[in-house]
Amino acid sequence: MALSKINPLLERKLAELRTLGTSKREERVVVGLTPPAHGFGPRYLLAGQGQKEFLRMNANSYLGLSLHPAVIEAEERACRAFGTGPGAVRFISGTFAPHLELEKKLAAFHGREAALTMSAAYATVMGVLPQLITDNTLVISDALNHNCIINGVRLARPKAKAIYPHLDIKELEAILLDFKGKVDRVLVVTDGIFSMRGDHAPLAELVAVCAAYEDEYPEGIITVVDDSHGIGALGATGRGTEEKTGARADILIATLGKALGVNGGYVAADRTVISYLRESAPFYIYSNPITPGEAAAAAKALDILDSDQGLKLLAKLRELTNLFARGLVELGYEIIEGDHPIVPVLIRDTGQTARLVSFLFEQLILATGINYPVVPKGEEEVRFQISAAHTEQDINLALQKMALFKKIG
Repeated sequence: MALSKINPLLERKLAELRTLGTSKREERVVVGLTPPAHGFGPRYLLAGQGQKEFLRMNANSYLGLSLHPAVIEAEERACRAFGTGPGAVRFISGTFAPHLELEKKLAAFHGREAALTMSAAYATVMGVLPQLITDNTLVISDALNHNCIINGVRLARPKAKAIYPHLDIKELEAILLDFKGKVDRVLVVTDGIFSMRGDHAPLAELVAVCAAYEDEYPEGIITVVDDSHGIGALGATGRGTEEKTGARADILIATLGKALGVNGGYVAADRTVISYLRESAPFYIYSNPITPGEAAAAAKALDILDSDQGLKLLAKLRELTNLFARGLVELGYEIIEGDHPIVPVLIRDTGQTARLVSFLFEQLILATGINYPVVPKGEEEVRFQISAAHTEQDINLALQKMALFKKIG
């Protein structure tokens, strides 16, 4: 009976979200897919849309590995060997051989001593940050950091928090100067790739500034990067923002669920940090891990990425991204330029953003509209995400539809 009192309050909250334009409303449900054919990539079938086949340009599967036969086979084989789920948390017989093999490969791929997997990248951030933040720690964060970082810092309750304007390393340095003698430890945390914009953190400059002030703090300055959108999508060999910038954070967090095409998150660092997190991070200790099948599939996806085949997929991804970005500019659209396969088209108007997304849906193309307050007013956008599973014909089709909207919209 208590819900009868709270439900009207929840309904008002839902109405507020709808008014703001931030409601997720009903989720589009994928009920099937058709394989690549006739020079086009895979198409997706949605509930309520009959046999209409949609081009998916709003997915994080940058390399298309979720549909790779070898990745699927690896998961099926592990499921037959170990079952569909772990059945327990890691320290209570929930650790299977594929978990350890994946963590070993992740550590080697990133040139770290050790790695640790968790159920999701969001859970990894939430599990890692509070364990490194004390009541005498300053946390410094980029203004456009992901929601998981924001909530991870809230959960940690540091002594002080500071936010620098997006990518503003001079302001980061000013904060470090200001807090000398006021805290023992500093933790600087940033996204590698910022998912709303596709731009990347200036990691070399960030690391250099932190190193310059390291001795001013008794417990040092720890740099943490969540490069979930970078791994497998940026850098010559897909090692993300670190490879792109030629710099390395103390602690790297990323996902298995985007370019690697599976599920789960991970953290890579030195052996002491990882050993400490195994003993202290509640999102690791008290939550089931990814399944053995997922671990095996992720390991196979990592093998593919770290091979000649992976280099070819990355090259194709860059070519398709450049083709799409150039085409949009030629059509007169404003984009945020960059090397990442996130291609934001700045519409700068909420209504027009919604109209473009609806138009594309009618044209059987899935894209994501991003409006205030997710982005500031005047920076409304439609975000496209390119995949190596796309083809040149897919890109040209999308550009044709964008040209049509330019003409009639």
